[in-house]
This record gives sequence, structure tokens and C-alpha cells, in this order.
Amino acid sequence: MTTSLSTRTATRTTLAARINNALALGGAAFITYIGVRYLAAPAAEAPGFGMPVAPTGAAADFLNVKGVRDLASALLIVTLLATRQRRALGTAMLVTATIPVGDMLTILRHGGSTAMAFGVHGLTAALVATTGVLFLRERRTAE
Repeated sequence: MTTSLSTRTATRTTLAARINNALALGGAAFITYIGVRYLAAPAAEAPGFGMPVAPTGAAADFLNVKGVRDLASALLIVTLLATRQRRALGTAMLVTATIPVGDMLTILRHGGSTAMAFGVHGLTAALVATTGVLFLRERRTAE
């Protein structure tokens, strides 16, 4: 039994779309978790960011901004995925990859943990950007 080229291409396209969905949803779940942690217990979460000194007292309240930013990023991913705006999601993920790059550069500039800067924020930026590229490279199939 032979399968047509179009059937094999559609199967690969469907598999790629499922993998991309899993990557996007996994990223959204992860950043939601981080965002909620920064809103619920910013002082407890701050040392894991990678800066040499975590803010204390009233200054720690500023960490809520990071929590809100992270939750908004997750909502953007889920909203674009739910509305089947796959190319827009790819573009949005490429743009939002600049957030962990900015975090990484901030940590490096202020003498924070190099391992955290590259190992967490740099890796996150690479994963988000790669996922964005994968969405942009998806082939459109007839529905």
C-alpha cells in the first residue's frame, strides 16, 4: 500500500503543528507559574532571578511588575493559539524572546550570576525564538 505525497506531507504538517502547540503551551504554562510566583511571593522568588542582591521591603513590590509581565506574555500565547493565529503567534514569540534576552543582559550588566543569565534566561530566549520560527515555518493545509 502506498501513500500519496500529499498525505505524507499532511501527516508531517499535523505532527509539526502538534509539537509546536506543545512547545507553546508548555512555555505558557511555565511563564504563568513564574508570573504567579512573582505576584504571590516576590521576595521568595527574587533570588532565583540571578541578580546579586534581591530587593527587600517596599522595593520588593516592584517585582510584581515582572509577575504581571509574565502573565501577559502567557495570555498572549494562549490567546493567539486559541484563535488559530499561528503566524501571528510565531511573530509574537520572536518578539517576546527579547524579554528573556533583556533579563539576561540586565543580570550580566549588574554583576549577577552568569550561569543564571545564560543558563536560564539565555536558554529561555533561544527556546521561545525557536518555537516562534517553527510556527512561522508551518505549512498551511487545507481544512
